[in-house]
Formats: sequence, structure tokens, C-alpha cells
Amino acid sequence: MITAQRSSSGSSLSPRSPTSPPYLSVSVTDPVKLGNGVQSYISYRVITKTNFPEYQGPEKIVIRRYSDFVWLRDRLFEKYKGVFIPPLPEKSAVEKFRFSAEFIELRRQALDIFVNRIASHHELQQSEDLRTFLQADEETMERLRAHETGIFKKKPADLMQIFKDVQSKVSDVVLGKEKPVEESNPEYEKLKNYIFELENHLSEAQKHAYRLVKRHRELGQSLADFGKAAKLLGACEGDALGKAFSDLGAKSETLSIRLQKEAHQILMNFEEPLKDYVRAVQSIKATIAERANAFRHQCELAETIKLKEINLDKLMLTRSDKVGEAEIEYKELKADSEEATRRFENIVRMMNEEIVRFQEQKTLEMRIAFHEFSKGQARLANSIADAWRSLLPKLEACSSKLEAC
Repeated sequence: MITAQRSSSGSSLSPRSPTSPPYLSVSVTDPVKLGNGVQSYISYRVITKTNFPEYQGPEKIVIRRYSDFVWLRDRLFEKYKGVFIPPLPEKSAVEKFRFSAEFIELRRQALDIFVNRIASHHELQQSEDLRTFLQADEETMERLRAHETGIFKKKPADLMQIFKDVQSKVSDVVLGKEKPVEESNPEYEKLKNYIFELENHLSEAQKHAYRLVKRHRELGQSLADFGKAAKLLGACEGDALGKAFSDLGAKSETLSIRLQKEAHQILMNFEEPLKDYVRAVQSIKATIAERANAFRHQCELAETIKLKEINLDKLMLTRSDKVGEAEIEYKELKADSEEATRRFENIVRMMNEEIVRFQEQKTLEMRIAFHEFSKGQARLANSIADAWRSLLPKLEACSSKLEAC
């Protein structure tokens, strides 16, 4: 859970607590499976604590499902151009994993991070859609989802696919597979190259973190199997040798549990943060695509205005009766062009702020993740060494007894 404080430009202190600073903290808790068969889904308890004056009270508890989080993400993506909208965890495509305890916990943790990143963002925390998401009853949220996904509108799955398509489209723009009008801005080029390189490196690191989790689990299972076999062998041997085998088996089983726990810690606190940042970079790529579209739209309007000016001059020279209509079209087009320019410049300004914030946040969170990973590996190595070391005197004593016999 993150406590998000409002920026100084947001609003004054809440009248409920005039001496305390503004805060907005959200927790996503208590996942519960509802429904049957293909209609099954997980609901979550979303707890909001705040002293923001525009909220209904100091605490609110609502029930939300994954599609509600999708609704919030899509609304913010549509309204806050230039802002890096936090990513959502992907849905499991494999039915047998959808409701596993591990998947549900990973999903809950990722949704908690998602909504708290929104709540801690100086722009997004003021969103009316966020307030609706955190306060509306379940019936209201269902109506809102139905409104967004009616027969003439896109379904949530389609919106998610569109979001992914936008992310991939920017690849073609950057790599030159399409040849649209493109910004010739060195800083912008540097940003795009950085984002694509970052995605590649994060994806590679996440892939190897996944392999590390898998290796720990496989080694843990192997030790558990070996431990059982050694204990059975000890049971049939008896005396000192049997005791030694039993001790070896018990120690192997203990280490198996330790390895499985460490594998879970790596998954939750190392691999999952890496995966989350891969998703975050994909969200940034979607914003880059929006910027590219805004720039092209601005350029297209500018070119159209030039043609309209030439046409208007010709009509005025010939004193055509269409001059009045052409002047109206020209003024409307110029207004559209000015609005497109303002929209593009706002996206550029927001992106410049966002990339700084993103890098600061990434540096902090990745440092914590790598630090925790290193500490965990050190603890694991020490516990393994201590476990085998503690067994040596028993094995040496057993060896001495057998030699004496």
C-alpha cells in the first residue's frame, strides 16, 4: 500500500483534518472467486483512505473485478495524453492457471501497484474516473462498463487488443517500416532509442529471473525426492548407518522447503517487478505512438491550410461567390490546426515530465528489487552451507563407528 500525497498545486488541506497533509492510500485485498465455469471471475476488496475533500469520506470499501481496472486504465489512457498510464497485469490465457493461488496473489499485487501508481501521480490522482472507481457501488460500475462495452462500442477485450496494437505500431514507426512524417528532434530520437533498448534488456532480465525461479523449484523438488529416498534407505539399514541416512534425508527435505520459499520470494519480489517494468515500457511506447499520431495530424492540418490559403487567394482574385464559404472553412481549419498544435505541445511537455518521473521511480524500485534479491541469495547460500556443515559431524561419527566395527 502506498500513501499518495497531493502535489502543492492540487488542492488545499482537507477541512476534515486541517492540520494533516493531504493523502490518498489504496489497498487491493481479499481476492474471492465468484461464478462458475467460464463465467468465473475474481473480485477484490478495494479500500481507500483519504482526506481529499472531493471524496465521500475518510474511508471507503468497494468490490471490484479485473474488468473494472481495465475500465479505469482505458479511461485514463483516452483522457491523459502524454501521461504514462500505469500498466495492468495481463490475463492468463491458460485456464488451469487462472485461479491458482499463486496467480491470484500475483494479480492482486499487480493491481494494488497499478491503482496506487495512479493515486500517487500528481495529474492522475485528480481524475474524476479514479474517484468513481474508488467510490462507486458495484451496480454503478457495472452500468459504466456496460456503457463502454455496449453493442455499438468495443468490448474490454477489444480495447485491450487495441491498446496492444497501438504499442506495437510504434515499433514500425521507430524502425522505419512505415514512412510517416516524423519529428526530427534529437532528444525525441534519444528517448525512443532508450525505451526500446530498455524493453529489450528488461525482457531479457525477466526471462532469466523466470529461469532462476524454475531452477530453484526444480532443485527443491529434487532435494525433497532425494530426502524421501534417503530416509527410506535409512529405515532399512538400521543402526548408525541408518541414522546417518535418515539425518541426510531430513536435512534434504528441510533444504527443499527453504529453496521453494526462496523461489517464491524471487518470483514475487524480483521477477514480477521486472515483468511489471516490461509492461510499463510497453505503456510508454503507446504514449510515444500517441505523440507520433499527434505530430502527423498537426503536419497534415498545416499542409491542408496552405492549400486552402492558395485556393482562397484564387477565389478572391476572381471575385468568386464562394469566397465567403472558403473563408469560413479556412477559419475552422485554422482553429483545428491551432488546437492540434496545442495538443501536440501538451503531449511533449507531459512526456518530458513523465520520463524524468519514470526514471526516478525505476531507479528506486529496481534498486530495492536487486538489493532484496541479493540478500535473499546470500541468506539461501548461508543456510545451505550451514545445513550441510551441521550434518558433517554426524556423518563423520557414523564413519568412525563403522571403521571401528
